[in-house]
Amino acid sequence: MTGRGVEVEDDPRGAGRGIRQSMSGLHTWAGLLLGWILYAMFLTGTVSYFKDELSQWMRPELPRLQQLPDQAVVAQRVADELGIIAPGASQWSLRLPDARNNSVYAFWLGATRGPGRRGFAEGHFDPATGHSVSSRDTLGGDFFYRFHFQFYYMPVLWGRLLAGVAAMFMLVAIVAGVITHKKIFVDFFTFRWGKGQRSWLDAHNALSVFGLPFHAMITYTGLVTLMALYMPWGERAAFKTPAERQQLAAELSAFLQPGKPSGQPVPLASVEAMVRQAQQRWGHDAIGRVNAVHPGDAAARVAVTRADASRVSMSPQSMEFDGTTGELLAVHDHVGAAAETRGVLYGLHLGRFSDTVMRWLYFLVSLMGTAMVGTGLVMWTVKRRQKLPDPHRPHIGFRLVERLNIATIAGLSVAMTGFLWANRLLPVALPARAGWEINAFFIVWAATLLHALLRPARSAWVEQLWGAAVLLGLLPILNALTTARPLWRSLADGDWVFAGVDLMCWALALLHAVLALRTARHGAGVRSSTQRSPTVALASGEGAR
Repeated sequence: MTGRGVEVEDDPRGAGRGIRQSMSGLHTWAGLLLGWILYAMFLTGTVSYFKDELSQWMRPELPRLQQLPDQAVVAQRVADELGIIAPGASQWSLRLPDARNNSVYAFWLGATRGPGRRGFAEGHFDPATGHSVSSRDTLGGDFFYRFHFQFYYMPVLWGRLLAGVAAMFMLVAIVAGVITHKKIFVDFFTFRWGKGQRSWLDAHNALSVFGLPFHAMITYTGLVTLMALYMPWGERAAFKTPAERQQLAAELSAFLQPGKPSGQPVPLASVEAMVRQAQQRWGHDAIGRVNAVHPGDAAARVAVTRADASRVSMSPQSMEFDGTTGELLAVHDHVGAAAETRGVLYGLHLGRFSDTVMRWLYFLVSLMGTAMVGTGLVMWTVKRRQKLPDPHRPHIGFRLVERLNIATIAGLSVAMTGFLWANRLLPVALPARAGWEINAFFIVWAATLLHALLRPARSAWVEQLWGAAVLLGLLPILNALTTARPLWRSLADGDWVFAGVDLMCWALALLHAVLALRTARHGAGVRSSTQRSPTVALASGEGAR
């Protein structure tokens, strides 16, 4: 939706359509048709760069981890605890604490789900004691992470396919935008405030140019993460037997194939000793997970997996041990060239290798990508309003696009903040609490769409932006009233996870307040100039009142 595209498309001299004219139309429609989905994917993906920190904030009952403990000792403690609380588990997996996670998260297979049925159970454990700790039921930051690529209330497969289609549209829009915009770097330095359509165009261009390499990388690598789902034909042609496909799966995953138990009870060997061997190979704090199958059986095996944060590639690296003797059976720390290429591209998309500074850079540039999609959506309506036969009474298609823009851009901010409010307000003992937090998110989002449909367009923009600003601004106060970890205590304790979330809420509240004020003032300015310049009034959306 670049400005050049607008100018080219309006050129009355062009009898035929050249490459730039064709790319302009392709850029506009590829960006619009799935633009609302892309905006939601970009914004939730942006937040996901801090999903671990957000998950900590959403589980205030879990104590702050002031010093990273010895991962080998912690693994043994939690393995012993699982032997007590889940003695019949046929497999379990531990995610050890690290600089961004303050507890041990474990899930295991063996919980009774009815006569003859077994299912998975999960829990958090205190690294200092190994004991299970109770916290409110929530998906935390993982909700935004999963929504980013598979959405919700639909089968996971369909959600991921839809995300792939949207990412492909985004890639097409980026390439077409570069071809269309012949002065892409010159116009980056010519931003003009308060010029209606021209300002939206300049903002869209500046946001696009500044983060262009990142936007192209993050879109392409997003497709790579699920490439086997989107294009399975190459894999099917290359790997024809179940054994070959199982070998491929083993290269792409560190989880052990369960096999069959022997039925002979044998105690599990020292997990601490196994983790020590892994620490000697990869580093003291570089262990990510410990997985076990058939613990307590003669067929037990244990895999210790290297953490993602210590390397760029997401290709799994693990050491496999005999679970009864602790003997090292195999080391999986190399994959083929194709798998490693996929692992590096996957790692670039997730950014888990990044330190704090790099993660903030990921966040900020990704936020610019979100704004790029948002300005493109708004510009579509601003431009077309000028061409309507009666801009004061737009047709239903235009009104629908305009209202969807409001609910998607401003409404999503309200809904995401509502999700955090639900985390603090819903009773801790509420059954299916995590699901109700998510239901609250969608209920609030649907309410913003209804509000956008019922209110004049500009009023809906202003009210929803103010709504997001107020909810974000009051969230740290709600946190102080409902938990024992208010902002002042977090600052005094040096707890930058809680303090950072609270301060970021205020920063985002200020941003939404500025946007609301500018939108309201622009509308007032347009009203005063309507008689002097009708064109400006139409381009600004005045006719939507």
